[in-house]
Amino acid sequence: MFALHALQTGTGEALEPPAWQALARCSNGTGSMLELFFSEQIDDINSAKAFCLECPVREPCLEGAVARREPWGVWGGQLFLNGKVLPQKRKRGRPPKVRAEVLSDVADAPTAQTA
Repeated sequence: MFALHALQTGTGEALEPPAWQALARCSNGTGSMLELFFSEQIDDINSAKAFCLECPVREPCLEGAVARREPWGVWGGQLFLNGKVLPQKRKRGRPPKVRAEVLSDVADAPTAQTA
């Protein structure tokens, strides 16, 4: 998603957005998709990534987001947090102390009997 207002340089002159931004599927000029691309919900994040898959300018969007170190959101089909691409967003809450495959191994192991 792109800013709805003009960006300015340090000298106050307006910066023109790159020409490819007008071709982006998410750029409809109304900002109606902001909630989807900047959501905290895993379902929304996956929907935003899927929306980007068919975008004709996905690669320049991703390259620009990496160059700008975007703080968060879905850009070019990838999730960003603190300027870095995350492979996936974790579910909320504390992760389990023991992974599920370790638990199943413990349950299948024979127990030692003491006399």
